[in-house]
Amino acid sequence: MKNKLTFDVDRCKGCELCIRACPVNILALDEKRVNIKGYHPAYIMEPNKCIGCANCALMCPDVVIKVERVKSDD
Repeated sequence: MKNKLTFDVDRCKGCELCIRACPVNILALDEKRVNIKGYHPAYIMEPNKCIGCANCALMCPDVVIKVERVKSDD
C-alpha cells in the first residue's frame, strides 16, 4: 500500500498544525507559493515517506488535507 496526500491548497491558511502533527516530518509551508487567500500553503516534501497515519488531516481545522491509501502494482 502506498499513501497519497492531497491538499486543497487554496483553502489552506498556513497555520502549521499539520506540520507539527506529522511524526515523520515530511510537511512544510511552500515559501515559493501563495494561495488565493494570500497564505503560504502546506505541502508534502517527501511523498514516499508518508506512513498514512492521517495525523495531519485530523489536526487541520479547515479540512484541507485528504489521506488515501492507494494500491501499488508491486
